[in-house]
Amino acid sequence: MRALRRFTVRASLPEPLEALGRLATNLRWVWHQPTQDLFASVDPQVWERLDGDPLRLLAEVSPDRLQQLATDEGFLVRTSAIADDLDRYLTSGRWYQRRQEETEGMPSSIAYFSMEFGVTEALPNYSGGLGVLAGDHLKAASDLGVPLIGVGLLYRSGYFRQSLSHDGWQIEHYPVLDPRALPLEPLTEPSGAPILVHVAMPDDRVLRARVWKAQVGRVPLLLLDSDVEENDEDLRGVTDRLYGGDQNHRIRQEILAGVGGVRAVRVFCELTGHAQPDIFHTNEGHAGFLGLERIREYVASGELDFDQSLSTVRAGTVFTTHTPVPAGIDRFPVDLVRHYFGAGSDGLLPGVPVDRVLALGAEENPGLFNMAHMGLRLAQRANGVSQLHGRVSREMFRALWQDFDVTEVPIGSVTNGVHGPTWAAPEVSKVLGESEPDAIGKGVGIHGFEPVTDAGLWELRGALRARLVAEIRRRVRASWVQRGASNLELGWTDSVFDPGVLTIGFARRVPTYKRLTLMLRDPERLRALLLDPERPVQLVVAGKSHPADDGGKALIQQIVRFADDPEVRHRIVFLPDYGMSMAKYLYWGCDVWLNNPLRPLEACGTSGMKSALNGGLNLSIKDGWWDELFDGDNGWAIPTADGVADPNRRDDLEATALYELIGDQVAPMFYDRGEDGVPARWMGKVRHTLASLGPQVQASRMVKEYVETLYAPAARSAAAVGEYAHNGAKELASYRARLDAAWSSVRVAETTMSINGNGAAPLLGSKATVTARVELGGLDRTEIEVQAVIGRVDDSDELHDVISVPMDLQAPGEYSAEVELPYAGPTGYTVRVLPKHELLASPVELGKVILAS
Repeated sequence: MRALRRFTVRASLPEPLEALGRLATNLRWVWHQPTQDLFASVDPQVWERLDGDPLRLLAEVSPDRLQQLATDEGFLVRTSAIADDLDRYLTSGRWYQRRQEETEGMPSSIAYFSMEFGVTEALPNYSGGLGVLAGDHLKAASDLGVPLIGVGLLYRSGYFRQSLSHDGWQIEHYPVLDPRALPLEPLTEPSGAPILVHVAMPDDRVLRARVWKAQVGRVPLLLLDSDVEENDEDLRGVTDRLYGGDQNHRIRQEILAGVGGVRAVRVFCELTGHAQPDIFHTNEGHAGFLGLERIREYVASGELDFDQSLSTVRAGTVFTTHTPVPAGIDRFPVDLVRHYFGAGSDGLLPGVPVDRVLALGAEENPGLFNMAHMGLRLAQRANGVSQLHGRVSREMFRALWQDFDVTEVPIGSVTNGVHGPTWAAPEVSKVLGESEPDAIGKGVGIHGFEPVTDAGLWELRGALRARLVAEIRRRVRASWVQRGASNLELGWTDSVFDPGVLTIGFARRVPTYKRLTLMLRDPERLRALLLDPERPVQLVVAGKSHPADDGGKALIQQIVRFADDPEVRHRIVFLPDYGMSMAKYLYWGCDVWLNNPLRPLEACGTSGMKSALNGGLNLSIKDGWWDELFDGDNGWAIPTADGVADPNRRDDLEATALYELIGDQVAPMFYDRGEDGVPARWMGKVRHTLASLGPQVQASRMVKEYVETLYAPAARSAAAVGEYAHNGAKELASYRARLDAAWSSVRVAETTMSINGNGAAPLLGSKATVTARVELGGLDRTEIEVQAVIGRVDDSDELHDVISVPMDLQAPGEYSAEVELPYAGPTGYTVRVLPKHELLASPVELGKVILAS
């Protein structure tokens, strides 16, 4: 029989156990081992079966067991102590509060917008790395005391669950989630009525969304849910699936996330007394419409016009791009954007003209609206997520700053990090020592590990590998049963993998550039590595392909079919339904973490960081974070065939390099044992990895960098434009208007360079004097900066690796500067004029430049 309606009934806890409810709904338990141990002791079998979900545990444990615990004095004392510890965690001053005492202008609150948040599988609201990164950002902010508010959408189907067909094809399942069964509480009026956020839609319709709140330690996470009865049927489905639907569906999701998200934050802060954010952080372009809603707010106040509002919004906005290729950017047809934003004064954003909206998202193709371009134009500060990705982003978006050297494009970088307390195995934290998460410059795996012997570390790594092997066997059997096999024919799964064999892990999403099947370029070569009689290798693979990506599904099928071969299936497996709970076993137990993307298409990639926290060694293409943190002793770098245009030949070359590294270096070092059975050289690499990467890969390091280099400067800029009734914003808008009017009349009339010497080629380091006559077109001399620019030149006289030197005014319109010749070889110079205003983050910000001709 089918139920007429599905709903969730929460457990009623005996009064002495009420603290358990609070501990279950604050997601600090995700990374707080004592809280996890407390819940595990309620019913170990149920806890393990539910993959460690406290709310589901409390719902399924028997009432008799709860009554028994309610009279267990030892359990009650333990529960009370952990609840008191949570209270201290939530209220004590931490790193951020200490920084506020030391530094003026720190933001009072930051709103962090992302389309997905991977905090825990108990709240399945993520698809992959972007969401897990966002979850780790919230956790680290909580540990550090950073006053963050997370904002996103609640997807009723979450992301899909993955299984395999008999022939290895990916099958998707979309379990329907009931928010009341998740660690969420609805945002309600004092009367108890649920709060609904309203967003205007075309044709006089309204999209309504309920607001749910998850508590991630100290950080509230607001999630908007369109599945409410007041909505039309098609609008109820706006938040049905993560990254699902056509472009019309996607733009509705992104409008709700951005516009509705700002409105949800406003209501939350008014209800709770939380400080309204002075900084808005857009994590990727999906939620970029938040900037338009903030402009609407200022225009609606009657104090500022559109341009003044734009200056105000830009000052307090940070934009992070995670995309290394133009094809990965969200683009919408201009007509579709006009449909949603062009409804006039009574439309979605009254006071925000649709032509101004379209200009913010303009790109080379006049028929498309570019969400990343809008994000960059609405934010005064922007960054990529690794040093290499910063360089790639500056190249990718340089069209927005034409006539500037690529190194001057104002996109910096903050390398991603991972939340150590979440991803380090409990045994690793216990043996190696876990520092206070908010301690400056410290992190998991750094303090206290020196006294641990190589034999002790090796024993620990072996125990973690054995645990992974047990989990692999369980999952392989379950997968084969799901594919139609009988338990009677699955006895072989009891001997899948060997706890003593070198174990390599590869797990991630399956877009083409990550090259899931690079390891299969030469199947016989891989087979030989797996079956080597003296130095065998075993390989565990996992990952999901986007439901619409048949190419990715075909790659998974290739791996599955290879792994199904009875000759090798004890040495290579594909585990379906990759998620956070599976990932932990992989990060804990794998000896080597493999990553072989097509360089430089991996923006950062954090899975290898999580492995490193547990003593795993990385074997990776030098892309993303590995490009900057590989030092020759903390793993291996797979050589890249840069410059080879034929993709098949490039894959062949890099696959060969991978096989040779495993066969000639990795495996021999793992099996090179001393008399005590310990591989001394291997353990030397493990120790070096823990010491060198431990502090660098931490999300606490990442969040501190965001605070110091982006949030705090943005807060100071926002305060400067907002003080004295927004006089700064008005002045900056007025300045930009004067600039626009006069810029076409600004001209570098003539320039000269004189070099001291006898006419021979000057020597490196020689001094030269550059002079120029500049016509300002009616601008005041204080409103521009004249610079001498010197750099290398190519065969077409284009400048590269430029160095700029401000030129001093010598007489009306006459400027000069002394420069040092910085390069040997072909060198050139020019003179340029840039905007100058104290409220600009840099002279390059506006993309305006006049070059000498």
